[in-house]
Amino acid sequence: MGKTFWKEQISFLLQLVLFSLVLWGTHFYLFDSFFSDLSTFFPLWKIYAFNIITVLLIFTVINLRFSNGKKMVFNTFMIGTLLKMVLAILFLLPLLLSDIESNKADIINFFIPYFLYLGFEIYCLSSYLKTS
Repeated sequence: MGKTFWKEQISFLLQLVLFSLVLWGTHFYLFDSFFSDLSTFFPLWKIYAFNIITVLLIFTVINLRFSNGKKMVFNTFMIGTLLKMVLAILFLLPLLLSDIESNKADIINFFIPYFLYLGFEIYCLSSYLKTS
C-alpha cells in the first residue's frame, strides 16, 4: 500500500464523513419535524452505520486493487454492489419477518439513504478512476 492508496483513502473518508453528516442531519431534521409520531424498527444511526461501512469497504477494496495495478475494477464494483444488496436484505430481514403491520416507513427510511449512498459511491469512484 503506497502513498497513492492512503491519499485516496483519506480523501474519500473525509468526503464520506462530510456527506454522511449532511445527509444524516437532513434526514434527522425531516423525520423529526414531519414524522415524529412514527416509531421505527431501526434507529437512524444503525441505517447510517450500515451504509457507511459497506460504502467504505467497497471503495477500499477497489482502491486497493487499483493501487496495485489492476485497472479493470468494474467486476469488483459489481460484485461489491451485489454483496451490498444481499447484506441490505439480511439487514432488513428482522423487520420483514416481524409482525409489524406497517413497515413501509421503515423500508423507505432505509432505502432513501441506501440509494443516495450508492449514488455518492458511484460519483466518487468514477471521479477517482478518471483522475488516476
